[in-house]
Amino acid sequence: MNFDLIYGEEQRNSIDGKTAEQLAEAINQFEADDTSPVGVLYGVGGSFCAGYDVNELEAEAQRGSLNFLLRHEGSVGPTRRHLRKPIVCGINGFCVAGGLELALLCDLRVMEDTAVMGFFNRRLGVPLSDGGTVRLAAAVGYSNAVDIIETGRRVYAREALRIGLVNRVVATGTALGQAVNLAFSIAKFPMASLMHDRNAVLDNANFYNRQGFNASIHNEIMNVTSAMVTEMQDGVKRFKISDIKGPKTDAWQIKQKSIPDWEKAEIEIEQSNKKI
Repeated sequence: MNFDLIYGEEQRNSIDGKTAEQLAEAINQFEADDTSPVGVLYGVGGSFCAGYDVNELEAEAQRGSLNFLLRHEGSVGPTRRHLRKPIVCGINGFCVAGGLELALLCDLRVMEDTAVMGFFNRRLGVPLSDGGTVRLAAAVGYSNAVDIIETGRRVYAREALRIGLVNRVVATGTALGQAVNLAFSIAKFPMASLMHDRNAVLDNANFYNRQGFNASIHNEIMNVTSAMVTEMQDGVKRFKISDIKGPKTDAWQIKQKSIPDWEKAEIEIEQSNKKI
């Protein structure tokens, strides 16, 4: 059994270029290890992963650079290919932006009941670049994927389980142990037939046929424009100086829209009719 842990607790395990390379190398070693049929990925310190490191993103944006998007394997790990072995991820705390893309890379996702998912990079003007547009739609369907991607809203455990974004919901503080248990339950089976069936799913189901997947990943990266770079620069500045960003990242909360008087009146009439 193989464990890959991400470090950087004070930034909710956000990933810079060096960490992404180390994670990719650890997964490569796991895939080459014949004694480890299934891996587990987990973020220590209270959060799974908050995506790409905002400080490095700021430096890249100020230079007008897209280097973090153009890394061969991916900006937060080896996300631009299919994994050669199953990995189960245990999701705690925040699993957002590139962290959600990293979770989607895994075969199975175990989520704590207080964890939060979402593409919070939407508010910074940072595009998805680690397979999120491909894998999310394959996992939850077009309509759900567009909703999550376009709104950048929070997705909580109950909804994530309902739409198929995660496979298990567990109590807070148990994601790692439950992910390990799930991995062991898979590893006990004869692996040759299991891998045959797994690979057949990757080859044939939904967006996961090889040609379509590679083309989609290519489009996701190469269609980034200079206007997006400008938006990233402005978005990072807003993030750094935001007065409403609290210790629990409340800046990502969706503000409630006030209801006009005429609509309140309509609601009252509807409620009165229901009572009758």
